[in-house]
Amino acid sequence: MPPDKLKLLILVPTRLEYNFLHPVVSATCPGDSVRVELCGFGPIAAAAQSALFLARHQPEQVILVGIAGSLSDDFPVGTACQFQFVACCGVGAGTGDNHVSAEQMGWKHWAPMDIFSSPGEIGDKLALQSTPCGDVPASLLLTSCAASASDADVQLRLRQFPDAVAEDMEGFGVAVACHLAGVPLQIVRGISNRAGDRVHGGWKVQESLAAAAELLVRHLRLPGCKVAAQQL
Repeated sequence: MPPDKLKLLILVPTRLEYNFLHPVVSATCPGDSVRVELCGFGPIAAAAQSALFLARHQPEQVILVGIAGSLSDDFPVGTACQFQFVACCGVGAGTGDNHVSAEQMGWKHWAPMDIFSSPGEIGDKLALQSTPCGDVPASLLLTSCAASASDADVQLRLRQFPDAVAEDMEGFGVAVACHLAGVPLQIVRGISNRAGDRVHGGWKVQESLAAAAELLVRHLRLPGCKVAAQQL
């Protein structure tokens, strides 16, 4: 294997998440087979930076890890989950109840010149690589350019995406970059707050990141890594 090619690239959106998760990964995954990088905040920066790291490191696998807001009572604050699908909320036409997604308009986020070409087209939703873990299987992660600011925002998004269980701001962008590069992606998110709750004093960021780190290390069986319970 070339020295610049990784078994696993772990992406985190913000410095806060990086500062928490990087020491855990460093302690449990010695050597050069796993690397943690900062992909940036929001779907645009995350997609662009992920594409750069995919080209630079040529990883066999990518995992996006960070915090998210829960859209479902099945995923309480302070827990973590892995997702089977990620969808894009907001690209299309109109706002609020008048919003029509790109795919509903007949447009794809990506469509190759030849329908038989690889990578294939990208609609409003992408499948992720997932490993069964936890008591409740997560389903759909919803990515938006702006987090929900109220219960009304949450209800609107659930009308548009009734299967969504959490929202983030990077997942779909990273998934597009990985899809185009042909690299499998997993997404793990710690639930720091209820979607729509913008009072940060009630968020459980540290608890949710600890839950995400435990899920990452214990359940996903990272290549070349050992479990160090004292680090979690």
